[in-house]
Amino acid sequence: MTDVIPVQDPKTRYRIEPTVLQALRSPRILTREVLAGLVVAIALIPEAIAFSIIAGVDPRVGLFSSFVMAVAISFLGGRPAMITAATGAIALVIAPVAREYGMDYFIATVLLGGLIQVVFAALGVAKLMRFIPRSVMVGFVNALAILIFTSQFPQLIGVPWLVYPMVVVGLLIMYLMPLVTRVIPAPLVAIVLLTAATVVFAINVPTVGDQGDLPQSLPELFIPNVPLTWETLGIIAPYAAAMAVVGLLESLMTAKLVDEITDTHSRKTREAFGQGAANLLSGVFGGMGGCAMIGQTMINVKASGARTRISTFLAGVFVLILVLVLGDIVAVIPMAALVAVMIVVSVATFDWHSVRLSTLKRMPKSETAVMLITVVITVWTHNLAIGVGAGVLAAMILFARRVAHFVTVTRHVDKNEQVPTVRYTVDGELFFASSNDLTTQFEYTHDPERIIIDMSQSHIWDASTVAALDAIVTKYQHHGKHVILEGMNEASTKLHGRLSGGLGGGH
Repeated sequence: MTDVIPVQDPKTRYRIEPTVLQALRSPRILTREVLAGLVVAIALIPEAIAFSIIAGVDPRVGLFSSFVMAVAISFLGGRPAMITAATGAIALVIAPVAREYGMDYFIATVLLGGLIQVVFAALGVAKLMRFIPRSVMVGFVNALAILIFTSQFPQLIGVPWLVYPMVVVGLLIMYLMPLVTRVIPAPLVAIVLLTAATVVFAINVPTVGDQGDLPQSLPELFIPNVPLTWETLGIIAPYAAAMAVVGLLESLMTAKLVDEITDTHSRKTREAFGQGAANLLSGVFGGMGGCAMIGQTMINVKASGARTRISTFLAGVFVLILVLVLGDIVAVIPMAALVAVMIVVSVATFDWHSVRLSTLKRMPKSETAVMLITVVITVWTHNLAIGVGAGVLAAMILFARRVAHFVTVTRHVDKNEQVPTVRYTVDGELFFASSNDLTTQFEYTHDPERIIIDMSQSHIWDASTVAALDAIVTKYQHHGKHVILEGMNEASTKLHGRLSGGLGGGH
């Protein structure tokens, strides 16, 4: 008797261990989560300041946004251990609003963007992730790794020469530290040691404090003073919609990546809702909005080994504590230490297996082309949404082109019939791409007066195929010949019966 293996219960499918309660009961796991949150917070601060400058707003806006979003997503998100904060992608999208219309319209845009994301979540947009091919996912990951690496160039060009040996030392610490112990995250050790060296030896190198002023007070409620008119909506809606799409796409792709790294499943619809709610809360407190951060998420999950919501929550809390209470200490952290951390993250993020010669030889050329298109477009535009969109479009075109040649039509003269008969056998899946040239596969003038088209080896998927079959029948009728369609499966028969003769293409 064969054993029956039950399908995985949805309740256990999304249960990710260790849970928060398990982490709180385990000093070892809790220590790992706390230290991971601290490392992420340190890495978040200079980026939040930089993204605020990109968006054209005060550095406090980005820092408060990172605090609010990280804390909010730790409760509301569907992917534990993923980091959400102010990001460059969102800053670039909504920067024109702050520049042209001012802070009130900027915050109104963030609020509307968050609301649109909540609506998208309610509509189940997250389920569309299943249609993103693996080749696009690999291209997305590789493009992110390249962008993380190249984003460090401003901190490496036109700087004191001591920056370079400090970066090298930081890299060595992070590669050698795991060989000694994994209890303390290697990035934290590198940051502490390089900061201590900078202070003790009075090394003059760029620091976090050079990136912008740190806030001195807690975030406050901010209600944008904008007229509630169609004109206002017309100004902010395009930017809010772009922000919603870019933010959701980057967040859901990052969640899928973390799923693969941790071999777990996360709730994508809940994540989409959480992102929208976090952006709404960020806007309410005067933040610039954001989405999942691939670099900081990789620091949290890969470099530090975090797995629970505790690390995400503490990353946000530590951002606030560091800038308000320990601002003077944070200000002296050398940027060289953070550059070293991000270089390690970029190397760990890149899918090196995808570019090995053995892999490229084995992989279909179309898959490799899609991956390269995704990488090139993403890196060129610095826009993940455009890159992934281009990759998906390329995958669709190449797939349609490939399956268009999967349909075969074979002709056989049946000499056993009393009436001269020719039998055509159609083999393959018939849809708009594969059925477009179906009409060219028949010999209308040379065939006898009776034609049988055997459809038992094929399946009709759309109206284009029904129209093509109608056109074939019509052409034979114009030559005074009779066509019989036989062997259709039940689904094809229903579709053909409902649409045949009513499409206007063949009669």
